[in-house]
Amino acid sequence: MDPFIFFALLQDGITTGAIYLLLAIGLLIVFSATRVIFVPQGDLLAFGALTAAGLQSGHVPATLWLLDGLSAAALLASLTGGVRAAGRALLVWGVYPAVVSLASVWLARREIPAVSILLALAIVTPMGPLIWRFAYRPMADASVLALLILSMALHFVLIGLGLVFFGPEEASVPALSTANFTIGALDISGQSLCVLGAAVALVVGLGWFFGATVQGKALRAAASDPLGARLVGIDAGATGSLAFGLAAFIAALAGVLIGALTPLSYDAGFEIGLKGFVAAIMGGLVSYPMAAAGALLVGVLESLGSFWASAYREVIVFTLLIPVLLWLSLRRGSDEDRA
Repeated sequence: MDPFIFFALLQDGITTGAIYLLLAIGLLIVFSATRVIFVPQGDLLAFGALTAAGLQSGHVPATLWLLDGLSAAALLASLTGGVRAAGRALLVWGVYPAVVSLASVWLARREIPAVSILLALAIVTPMGPLIWRFAYRPMADASVLALLILSMALHFVLIGLGLVFFGPEEASVPALSTANFTIGALDISGQSLCVLGAAVALVVGLGWFFGATVQGKALRAAASDPLGARLVGIDAGATGSLAFGLAAFIAALAGVLIGALTPLSYDAGFEIGLKGFVAAIMGGLVSYPMAAAGALLVGVLESLGSFWASAYREVIVFTLLIPVLLWLSLRRGSDEDRA
């Protein structure tokens, strides 16, 4: 292989791996706090990308009406929780959706890329807590298998809504940067650097959030010892809502980032989410550093595989699960023997 081709593929693999890293982090946050394997995260990625694309084309996306409908349902459900709970719910599920709706209707015609992306994030992010509120919270004590079946059911619901909302056509998100940098014979796009920068900024920001804020520490406590967290007064519902909100924001962010590199359709998020899941599995669904290494490995192998054996690219990526699961099984067995 020519060195230029190799480094071009390596650059593409690292950029793609950064997207998988974002999704793996979202999956780990949700699973550690709620035991939910959040399969619909990939669908929210597609929602984020296609919502931004719709706003940029001057249209008000149907995801906005989905947000308004779910928010209205959450507001009505909160009215029976007392004056304080109703007041908080009015602010979160009444005022916020109204502001986002008015901003979307007013600003969509301006077709400003940065505004379209920010509005897409504002529309998709609340869908995480709303999905938790109506789908997962009533089954919070169910088995992991039951929660996985529910996740698959929600995936099919969201993918169907995606087809109704956006149609079968692909769409692209406006790029955050159109710059291009040349290092020797290698061209590096500004959008690729934006992807890497966003991944690094998110990792640093989450590190600060989990270590320096009360909400972050509560989420860590719920992840490490759910029963102990409940005994000291940490609300499991609030931590679950926060975890799903973070995952939805991460998914929407990944969508607007990768949507500028390649056009996405309503069903494209599932495959991308699966590769993020492969990276999360490499971290045993508990280790963020191992998941980060796994995400970069998946991205690089996928990029190189597309050059050497494009027909087997997906096979190469998902075959990684076999040795990883075998190693995790052997390690768990050895840990139990020592115990």
